Amino acid sequence: MTMDSPIDEIKKKLDLVEFISSYITLKKLGRNFKANCPFHNEKTPSFVVSPERQIWHCFGSCGEGGDIVKFLMKWENITFFEALKELAKKAGITLKNSNLEDSTWKKKERFFNMNRLAAEFFQYVLNKTKFGKKGEEYLKDRQIKPSIIEKFMLGYSPSSWDSLRLFLKKKNFSDQEMHENGLLVLTDSARYYDRFRGRLMFPLCDARDHILGFSGRSLEDNVKEAKYINTPETPIYHKRETLFGINLARESIKKEKNVFLVEGEFDMITPYQNGFSNFVAIKGSAVTSEQLMLLKRYTEKLTLALDADEAGNEAVKRGIDEAERLEFEINVIKFDFAKDPDEAVRKDLVAFKKAISKPIHIYDFLIDLALKKHPADDPFNKKKVGDEVLPYIAKINNSIVKSHYLKKISALLDVTEYSLETLIKKINRSKNIQSFYKPTANNKKNEKREDILEKYVLSSIFQSENAYKINEIIFSIIDPSDLSIPSHKKIVSIFIEKKELFKNGFNINLFVTFLSPELRAIFDEIYLFASSDLIVSNENLEKLAFELKRFSLKRQMNQILNEENDEKEKNKKLLLITEELKEVEKKLISL
Repeated sequence: MTMDSPIDEIKKKLDLVEFISSYITLKKLGRNFKANCPFHNEKTPSFVVSPERQIWHCFGSCGEGGDIVKFLMKWENITFFEALKELAKKAGITLKNSNLEDSTWKKKERFFNMNRLAAEFFQYVLNKTKFGKKGEEYLKDRQIKPSIIEKFMLGYSPSSWDSLRLFLKKKNFSDQEMHENGLLVLTDSARYYDRFRGRLMFPLCDARDHILGFSGRSLEDNVKEAKYINTPETPIYHKRETLFGINLARESIKKEKNVFLVEGEFDMITPYQNGFSNFVAIKGSAVTSEQLMLLKRYTEKLTLALDADEAGNEAVKRGIDEAERLEFEINVIKFDFAKDPDEAVRKDLVAFKKAISKPIHIYDFLIDLALKKHPADDPFNKKKVGDEVLPYIAKINNSIVKSHYLKKISALLDVTEYSLETLIKKINRSKNIQSFYKPTANNKKNEKREDILEKYVLSSIFQSENAYKINEIIFSIIDPSDLSIPSHKKIVSIFIEKKELFKNGFNINLFVTFLSPELRAIFDEIYLFASSDLIVSNENLEKLAFELKRFSLKRQMNQILNEENDEKEKNKKLLLITEELKEVEKKLISL
């Protein structure tokens, strides 16, 4: 008797449909479930989940698929072993086989531990040594409470070239590891020194509380270095994917169904200290698609509360395209009495509460911004307002929302809606011309019709309650050799060969045990294919089988034409195939 693998044990304890349903909304469709793919933006559901096979597959642009482990890996952007550990814990299973650990996870885990120790070192310097007094006084001046300092693990890096390096060396980390993890800098003369020196330290965590890296703020007024320096890109820290405070804010974001996006660490910390816990800070001045995809897991509503200056306004504009593509409801907070959320809270908490309770929609914000720059008192200023605002209005997906803003701009500029719609069409034409010259992505929907039909017909067989009965109907019209994809021929051959084993009904999970790992992966995609939208509706299987036969006969004709046989032999073969093709065409017309 063979022992189940940890993955098999997990699958027995955790149902894939229930598990995925805790992250996204699934809808029943026949034997399977469907949803919009959570790993790319789409309007038509292409994400299919099978409760029988305990697998999922996206038939949209990303083409991803797998089991419960692969789903968690993709959702959390973690390694195989990280996902396995979390699922085992959820299922109440102890992982005994240490050989399952992969080298990528071991390295990540080591770097996480290194950062945790570094954070403890910085905390100790801040709270327990004279070197941290400057940081301690600074936080006191900013009215940050000791409990918040502890919660955010704030610390201080001493003005030393190697204090952190020497500390971590005692913990058995090498210079090379510390450098790869962004804690050390390597000079041209091959010497290492601490990256963070004389700075207030902010650990940067992911949603799972792992410390990915650090941001260090200088407390000097006239320092030549940048005010903030961050961990560079490392195997575990990627600036585009990071949101400061997401580990503390995510549950509140889910509950409030809204997230406030701010620019700096204190813009997140100060509101949090005052009870506003659904704030997160971007790293850098741009809102990235990776950050938005992360937030999309928790909310459909995004409120930008960026700095009230030109740079903040530009950051708002840069975030619109991606947020609109992901269909966020986007609002903006305006602070007329402060430059950023941190100052607004400390200056006037009542006014801050009032401001965040009355956000304005992103497009109203853009219109107001353009009108302040170009008062609509002459035709040329009106043109400038249109040039600034209409490219954003053109990208609005919802026609009702778009119509509302065209009416508003028409009234504000005292111009006709027709003139604005004409400009929108011009913008869209320009956009279409540009996209025409861009290479298209390798999308599943660009597959040949023959391949789509082949997958659909086979999928319909395997999903049927009477799989072998449907198989007999289909393969009375075509032969396995008529299939164009070699792996499909192998799967069908095994299916026909094993018919006697399934006298009492086809068992899909037993059938896949006869397939090689390579064929099993192909079969899983085929099996789910009939639940996708990549087929013309209202066509019966018999008709599709005849269409496949037509494709096969045409392929055979081309092969004969390319053969080097004598013309008489070629013509003889072609005549036979032509006659058969005529019969197939008649059948297609009659069905």
